Amino acid sequence: MKKTLALSLLISVLLCGCAVNAPVEREIFAMDTVMMLRVWGNESDAAAAVAEINRLDALLSVTNENSEIFALNRDGEAELSMETYDLLVKAVAVSRRTEGAFDPTVYPLVEAWGFTHDAQAVPAQDEINEALALVGYEQLENHLDVTCLSIDGMLDFGGIAKGYTARKVVDLLQERGVDTAFLNLGGNVQTLGSKPDGEAWTVGIADPENPSQAIGCLRFTGSLALVTSGGYQRYFEENGVRYHHILDPKTGYPAQSGLASVTVLAKDGALADGLSTALFVMGMEEASALWRASDDFEVVFITQDGIIFATEGAASLLTDCEFTVIKR
Repeated sequence: MKKTLALSLLISVLLCGCAVNAPVEREIFAMDTVMMLRVWGNESDAAAAVAEINRLDALLSVTNENSEIFALNRDGEAELSMETYDLLVKAVAVSRRTEGAFDPTVYPLVEAWGFTHDAQAVPAQDEINEALALVGYEQLENHLDVTCLSIDGMLDFGGIAKGYTARKVVDLLQERGVDTAFLNLGGNVQTLGSKPDGEAWTVGIADPENPSQAIGCLRFTGSLALVTSGGYQRYFEENGVRYHHILDPKTGYPAQSGLASVTVLAKDGALADGLSTALFVMGMEEASALWRASDDFEVVFITQDGIIFATEGAASLLTDCEFTVIKR
């Protein structure tokens, strides 16, 4: 049995040229992952960003006994803060938009497969069926006008919380007068503004076959969120078969979509985070159709055969690789 926790976007970011005013850098462990922050501000700005990450981690954690989500999953109901309620609304919106390919109630399945601990194994079909009976974002829709939530299953914002947190940190830094920052929250990249030296941000997309290497780079300026979901990021092997952690809420099994990774680019970090999972589950054909009907995100797909496809907006930023452009 084998497991890997490779980052979805390469932690190392190529920062070309000489920076004007070196950033304050921080590396922390939160939300079960290593996070790296570069803030073109002062020490107190960086400290405030770290504090915000830790605050949201405590608020939204599925394992922290003092969090609202832990209380909800333990008791079946809980009073939600307006912040948690706001994230719930965003999560349900992505679920509706993707017809359940992203689902924040998938946690019973995640537990059944053992991805919440170090004892992963293929569950019996009866166990999968039992977990599936508790999964369904529709049960949340009736609670979107109240802040007291009840649920029959278990809620987990793991597929959207880091993107949401990145956006909240950027908002905080802007309130403090910071114009430039680069955040890598365990592979969820969020930029604020443009680099002081005028160079483009350069972010490598991990090669699914060799995640420590970049298969291509995205170069851009300004504020943008980039989030990758891939079957190579976390998995185990049993009887010679690899099972990754991105579960299809409809089948209860790891998604078999023909994709190795999906990278979503969007202004909103929560949207990019939730869509990266959903589009991976949907597969390139359905995901491309959703992109064509939308105007608020771009995508880079890598198939299991190693072929790269990029939507028109992403294609204009993608370098150092060969790819096919998906057109509207």
